Amino acid sequence: MRVAYLDCFAGISGDMLLGALIDAGVSLQVLQHAVAALDLDASLKVEKVDRSGISSTKIQVLENGIPLGDVEIHNSSSSHTRTYHHYDHTHKAGHSHTNEARDHDHNHTHGRSLSVIRSLIQSANLAEPVKLTAITAFELLGTSEAKIHNVDIEKIHFHEVGAVDAIVDIVAASAGIHALGVDAWYSSPLNVGGGMVDCAHGRFPVPAPATADLLRDIPTYSAHAQQELVTPTGAALVRVLTPTFGPQPAMRVQQIGYGAGSRNPKGFPNVLRLSIGESAGTQQQTVVVLETAIDDLSPQILAHVTERALALGALDVMSTAVQMKKGRLGTLLTILADDANVATLEDLLLRETSTLGIRIHHERRSCLDRTHTTVTTPYGDIRIKLGMRFGEVLNAAPEFEDCRAAAAQHNVPVKLVQQAAVAAYHTSKA
Repeated sequence: MRVAYLDCFAGISGDMLLGALIDAGVSLQVLQHAVAALDLDASLKVEKVDRSGISSTKIQVLENGIPLGDVEIHNSSSSHTRTYHHYDHTHKAGHSHTNEARDHDHNHTHGRSLSVIRSLIQSANLAEPVKLTAITAFELLGTSEAKIHNVDIEKIHFHEVGAVDAIVDIVAASAGIHALGVDAWYSSPLNVGGGMVDCAHGRFPVPAPATADLLRDIPTYSAHAQQELVTPTGAALVRVLTPTFGPQPAMRVQQIGYGAGSRNPKGFPNVLRLSIGESAGTQQQTVVVLETAIDDLSPQILAHVTERALALGALDVMSTAVQMKKGRLGTLLTILADDANVATLEDLLLRETSTLGIRIHHERRSCLDRTHTTVTTPYGDIRIKLGMRFGEVLNAAPEFEDCRAAAAQHNVPVKLVQQAAVAAYHTSKA
């Protein structure tokens, strides 16, 4: 199974993740294509930099060739500055944001709403999984800001310049994440830094309010630097990845990438390290199970909740027909999740269903290593999902979506494509 591990000893931001992806081997063309698809006159500048003796990759977003995203805010506890991807809710005309000053003038008193950003990403010529990841990240950002300011989510506006920077960071990172083809993500606890940070609405302790909300249920700590180390964009991307948190799992590391932050403090390598490799044997994991039985809800709403749960990071969702009290027929809704997503999924169930309570508990599960191979059939290339234990293939199954797309293209039954894919796989192993 192909796995990735994020070592966030210096926190994480969108540009740091982009740099680590490139440094670990993701093609720059993949990221540039994703940026071009947005049609925002934006591009990526890539350079090698030194961070406390570590050679790493630095990414900067350009709009019409002009750098974006480097808003320098002095930390009250340090002489260093930090990069801040600013976004904020709408204010009355004439309200000024001193922290949004750039080296070039932009009139950005009006910003893009979440619905506008969602439409922009949805209309881009990108793969659907990339769009879903990017949109989910923005929804998480918007939800946190709306909660903090106690306003409707559509009243949250991402300022024009900051929006371009954040959109590019998130969409390009989403493209790079999917290009890696990783089956499971892992991460260290996140170092959030320390001290105070100046935001548009005053001075706050690190992490800033939006970041703090996004980091709910995620293991964090504060060490080494009196500066903000985790940005809202970085926190949102971590939530989208839904990694398992802890020490690096047993894995054969094949690629290592270092993504640089904007600052270069003395004696503290301001980098994000990304390790990619193969795991061996079965994976022992602990998952959270959320379940509730419902007998008075429309099947249409249940289907909607299932889709939303998966979009919000659920590992799996199952519906089981059950008989409840007084002989009523009902549905047992079961959701598997990582600890980091429990609060979000709990909120989904309480808000979207008619349940009055949810059972939540931890369970151990043993998983085969998973990877993919591709076979060629008369109907095109089909991916085969492999389940392995200590290098031995125990299960091999064609990816259904590949088979369905090929069946539609050639106007044949899906089962015929599946049979051809299985035959091609066994032939290749003979």
